[in-house]
Amino acid sequence: MTMRPLLSVFLLFLALRLAAQPYQPVWESLDTRGTPQWWVDAKFGIFIHWGPYSVPAYAPVDEVEGVYEKYAEHYENRLKSGNKLFMDYHRETYGEHFTYSDFAPMFNAEHFQAGKWADLFKRSGAKYVVLTSKHHDGFCLWPSRYSPKWNSMEVGANRDLAGELTEAVRRAGLRMGFYYSLLEWSHPLYKKETIEQWVDTHMIPQMKELVNAYRPEVIFSDGEWDYPSEQLKSTEFLAWLYNESPVGETVVVNDRWGEETRSKHGDYFTTEYDLVHDAKGIGDKATHPWEESRGIGTSYGYNQFETTAHYFSSKQLIDLLIDKVSNGGNLLLNVGPKANGLIPVIMEQRLLDMGRWLEVNGEAIYGTRAWAGRPDGGPTVKYTRKGRDLYIICTAWPSEPVSVPGVGRPAAVTLLGSNARVKTKMTGKSLTLIPPVVSLPEMPCEHAWVFKLSGVLD
Repeated sequence: MTMRPLLSVFLLFLALRLAAQPYQPVWESLDTRGTPQWWVDAKFGIFIHWGPYSVPAYAPVDEVEGVYEKYAEHYENRLKSGNKLFMDYHRETYGEHFTYSDFAPMFNAEHFQAGKWADLFKRSGAKYVVLTSKHHDGFCLWPSRYSPKWNSMEVGANRDLAGELTEAVRRAGLRMGFYYSLLEWSHPLYKKETIEQWVDTHMIPQMKELVNAYRPEVIFSDGEWDYPSEQLKSTEFLAWLYNESPVGETVVVNDRWGEETRSKHGDYFTTEYDLVHDAKGIGDKATHPWEESRGIGTSYGYNQFETTAHYFSSKQLIDLLIDKVSNGGNLLLNVGPKANGLIPVIMEQRLLDMGRWLEVNGEAIYGTRAWAGRPDGGPTVKYTRKGRDLYIICTAWPSEPVSVPGVGRPAAVTLLGSNARVKTKMTGKSLTLIPPVVSLPEMPCEHAWVFKLSGVLD
């Protein structure tokens, strides 16, 4: 057979293969994919920022105002850009000739126990976990062949940290995902002149390596702001992910795939510390699945200089979860472990408090949706729905009756976690809920309380 018929057969095979794939490498096709149901129902996940930046564990907390300026995980870039606060701290602590790469051998994770982490996350009530497989410093928490001598197997811990945690998280019954940075501050190919080579020989092959090795069900991409998605070939990667990868049916991706993609493309849209690039589809007017991420304190990466004044209380975190879920979103709450692999006790305590609250009230969070017809209940009354049932979530115990317009007569009214009788009265299509008298020892939980109205929605 001559070359021309062979080429024709190959092109026909390629065309047939592409036609058989449901998703083409263009946003118009990729955006038709529905967000996997498990993620929409999960509502609460754990984010983990952990890497060489956990060694210096420094960012200013009171000397600066902006959110990004307080991120300890940006340590390397602050040095590269000559930030005075970071430069002064680095010089005084480590000396003139100590480089960022010198932190990697100190990132030894000697007390890291993946099983203990996974147990804590499960007890927190979270349903999925997202680990920084590689942040903007390029350091990988798995033995990537694309980052030789700059990964946790070859330097520092000498362990496959991503692999250990993945196994433990799945053993605990939770879903596992990865954060992956599309940029690297110090990689020689990451510049305008060689960006195509960066994408073709490093970024996309490395992402495929990560997916094939660990089968993550969440990919939280980041660092997308320097180039458009076309130049990063993001749609080509996503078409492969959805059509051919081992997680095509269940994987969920965010909206950070190019300078133009936030709040426009992806299975879910993102905010962080309530910062949004485009408010469309997010918040109280949500039209698309979305997720807020933030640290318990002012930083994602561990910052040893944060105090209790910089941390959200358990009450604030529970209120935050309620607010995001009642507006149709998820909460991805970050913990920043120390370089030695220990999660700070104050973070552990916050997560356990959230878990105790969710043990009583998880019915009003997991698998729920925002109530499109919800009235303005003020700052202390939020709503979620599940089928025909409505949940009234009170972040302060109601001292007066709660009016709920636009609902039918309930088949039952209960206070979750309590046998207390809850009275109501109907006036037309408006229900008034009369909170019961409950003594402090009889309270079913702390921080927020949920009344369930069964069968009141159409």
